[in-house]
Amino acid sequence: MLSVSKGGSMKQIPVDQSLSIAELTADPYPTYRRLRAECPLLDVPAIGRIMVTKAAHTKHIKEHPELFSSDDPSTPMERAFQAKTLMRRDGADHMRLRRAMQPAFTARHIREVWKPLFAEVVAAYVDRLPTDRPVDLFGELTAPVAARCLAHLLGLTNASDDDLIFWSQALIDGAGNFGWQPGPFEVSDRANDQMQACFDTARDAKLRTPDESVMSVQLHSDDPIDWADMISNLKIAIGGGINEPRDAALTAVYGILSNPDQHRALVTGEVSWNVAMEEAIRWVAPIQATSRLVKADTSIDGYFVPAGRVLLVSKASANRDEDVFEDGERFNIFREKKPHQAFGNGPHFCMGTHIARMLIGDLLLPRLFATFPSIQLDPARPVEWRGFGFRGPICLSVLLAP
Repeated sequence: MLSVSKGGSMKQIPVDQSLSIAELTADPYPTYRRLRAECPLLDVPAIGRIMVTKAAHTKHIKEHPELFSSDDPSTPMERAFQAKTLMRRDGADHMRLRRAMQPAFTARHIREVWKPLFAEVVAAYVDRLPTDRPVDLFGELTAPVAARCLAHLLGLTNASDDDLIFWSQALIDGAGNFGWQPGPFEVSDRANDQMQACFDTARDAKLRTPDESVMSVQLHSDDPIDWADMISNLKIAIGGGINEPRDAALTAVYGILSNPDQHRALVTGEVSWNVAMEEAIRWVAPIQATSRLVKADTSIDGYFVPAGRVLLVSKASANRDEDVFEDGERFNIFREKKPHQAFGNGPHFCMGTHIARMLIGDLLLPRLFATFPSIQLDPARPVEWRGFGFRGPICLSVLLAP
């Protein structure tokens, strides 16, 4: 239940002692919907943060790092990644780490290097799918495709698909471990040890033979960052570079197959596959929330927010805000085009945005639906969703033959 105390000229933020991490992990959207209607901010002791749910507020917070810092002192991310990554840095410190990777993400690189290579990966992985049994696209397509493409992008081709999938899940489970349970950190520690060995081997190869990968451009920069910071950049890319395209693609497939009229519009070319990708990540943002530290007493929508508190900025909720999106709870590729917040805002806008759009909208969705025109959801195994900090289908079973 909500409890509200009042004082001073500003409203006090309600506190919900009963809202649990388990409830949010199962499905946070009913809570977000209620808060957007009743109160845009909620103090949630279970996560040690003030939840922010309205699109205007989340956008403002992320665009003003001078007041809302990325340097969350209570983040489980630092523990999980064994590093203070660029995600928890501001200003010049953040930009120096970000710029170290940028040469691998230029428009020319995406067009000339990554798109042809990723097209080969997508074709190989789609074409090997079996048609004689139900197929779980999570484990048999989207996760391994994202892993193999990321291996090339980062310069970690010495890692297997299974390695990268395990490392990514371990990192994001640890980063989202707001209850600070020991289990997820034990797993992320094991993943960190394995990643370190992989990085060391790849480093030796890239020093001998430079290429276009993230590791290589960092190592051969005219003004290279420290090796420890290079490693933290690689870990950030592993954490987000698999779960985001994996879950975005799955969400798009589910939304398309659940709406026959939208399916028809896509396969006939009436609507672009890129539109379906953007609608998918608006509907269910793969990276659902981020933290910001309040650096000075302030107010949000008339509510007093004291310095030192940490905000959980929910782009998942912002992307369904009724003030921006009509009937935002629904997947609908025909809706009026409006900007969503799935890739973030401000200085921390996702560097991999254009690569994710290319991989899913230009390559994966068109190839999958062209190769298997009779694809349909498996009625015997309903889709399963999970996650609070990160969210997507954990199983999406389909039938690929008539």
